[in-house]
Amino acid sequence: MATSVRRTVSTQADNPRPDTGRVPLRPASEVMDLERLGSLHQCRISFIRTIMRKVMAERWGIQRQRFDLDDNGYGTCIYRIASPTRIYNLVIFAQHLDAKDRSDRVIAQAWDLAFALCLGDVDEAYLAVLRENVPRQEAGRCDPRVLVLSRANRSLRNFDAMVDALASGEQPDPDALAKVGYLYRTTAVYGNGKFGIADYPRLRDSDDFGLPFSAQMFSVYLLRDFSIRQVEHIARRRAPDTAVGLHPKLQRYLGIGNSTGLGMAPFLINHPQLINQWLLMRESALSRCLGEIPNEQTRQQMIDLIDHSIAHTAQTHTDDPRQSKANQRLGQELADARDWLASTDTSEVMLWQALLNWSRAHASLETNELLNSLLMELYPERVDELEQTMAAAESQDLTPEMGTDDLLARLRRDYDWAIAYDFSDPEQTHLFWYRSAEKEEPRLGERGVDPGEENEMGLDIARQADSLYQALREWEAQQGQATPLVEFLLAYPRFKAIARRVQTLSEHAYGDIRANVLARGTLPIHLLRCKLAFFGATKFDPRSDRWVRITMFQGAPCIEDIGTHFADDWWMPLKPTVEELAPCTSR
Repeated sequence: MATSVRRTVSTQADNPRPDTGRVPLRPASEVMDLERLGSLHQCRISFIRTIMRKVMAERWGIQRQRFDLDDNGYGTCIYRIASPTRIYNLVIFAQHLDAKDRSDRVIAQAWDLAFALCLGDVDEAYLAVLRENVPRQEAGRCDPRVLVLSRANRSLRNFDAMVDALASGEQPDPDALAKVGYLYRTTAVYGNGKFGIADYPRLRDSDDFGLPFSAQMFSVYLLRDFSIRQVEHIARRRAPDTAVGLHPKLQRYLGIGNSTGLGMAPFLINHPQLINQWLLMRESALSRCLGEIPNEQTRQQMIDLIDHSIAHTAQTHTDDPRQSKANQRLGQELADARDWLASTDTSEVMLWQALLNWSRAHASLETNELLNSLLMELYPERVDELEQTMAAAESQDLTPEMGTDDLLARLRRDYDWAIAYDFSDPEQTHLFWYRSAEKEEPRLGERGVDPGEENEMGLDIARQADSLYQALREWEAQQGQATPLVEFLLAYPRFKAIARRVQTLSEHAYGDIRANVLARGTLPIHLLRCKLAFFGATKFDPRSDRWVRITMFQGAPCIEDIGTHFADDWWMPLKPTVEELAPCTSR
């Protein structure tokens, strides 16, 4: 992180909502630190966990209604989904992709497959419309029957190796799958009205997909099944006499990958009320669990979870030196935490708070936040209900009659972290965010070095808040007293947006990330990881400080498991052992 040049400020106050457990919520100064946000892990109220519990509990019916693929696996597949309230179809178009066209970047023009989640059944006429537009993605145009639009590319090494193994009558190597735990990775999963598809209110008001990103996550879940059936299909067509199906344990071990770049980063800054709600619910869940009275059973469960996490971390592969070092440290610190917990008497009433305090003193942020996620696994009855309040209505309202002295007080209280930066130091404005002309993709440039500064995006909340603070002080000095805010804004209208944000977020302590994202050394990947953790991502594999590959749904039940006993403990799977992979002879 950048070394911050800071001024002395008068006060600091964090004001999250009243605590929902026996332990107060952590202050925003701790929770909203950018590096801590970049250390978050999936938890029980992450979106893929939520949608899986819903699908399993309500026993959604999922059928492969159409599976028209040629010998090479190219063609059309349709999944028909029956929830308790509606019918949906997921339509997938798989096609040949030349090596020269293969790219995970948003500027790509072609992909191995494209897919759309549609409301209602799809007849031949509508299928023709989808076939014309869905593979074109941004260049096509869909209608509001389409809820989700996406595309994905193969992980060629895994895909080809799996086809070869299954065709020869063998199971793929679990060690290879542990390195890359998926056959496909998505490069964008669109919702909320892009390119003519259904706008957000249609999803928000849905009984099935009313929670944030649930329709997108469900579509990705079905893609995982398609990836398995496609490799099995190709293997059978290649070698009908010897091919076998993928072992059920390996089917569950497979996930779906995702490649995410800077395009995701602005979301956390541009949706502060939603981000506040996500973090408020997570912190509320943590507060509830920290206040629970442990016993020998729950202590042993926590020890077992830590041991499982150590094993999962050891099987997490990345080529990124920084993340590899962090994973090694995580494994060692988890072992230390297990030893501390095993040697601590459960007569310690606030044992979980003591564990959190120990991790703060002796472990990294990565370990702190994983222990917090593990603790939530112990008390699903205290945590899971909070998933119903992860959404938020977003509107920032200006109160023009507020006095300038009141707004200055709010800035000193809530934005002390922002006005502490010295923006006269070039190091604090070294970076700028802008949109590319190609596909309006957010990018990051170096000021004075890269072109595009004239198109800078307004993500500089810290600098804007500091500018407002300095301007208000000068205004009151000139006027000789405080005035209604409207008089100041009439003279300086450029401050209207940041003034409205400061007023609104006074009631949303977790809304603003407490960092100067213009400073030299800022790591945008922290922003990406925060959002991906709420999605439910695991196995973070940075490819640079500006884009990352992750895995989702690895270990999750398969669609054949719907309606059977469901243990919601799949989120950090371990690779199957050779002994577990009994010969699979299904054809």
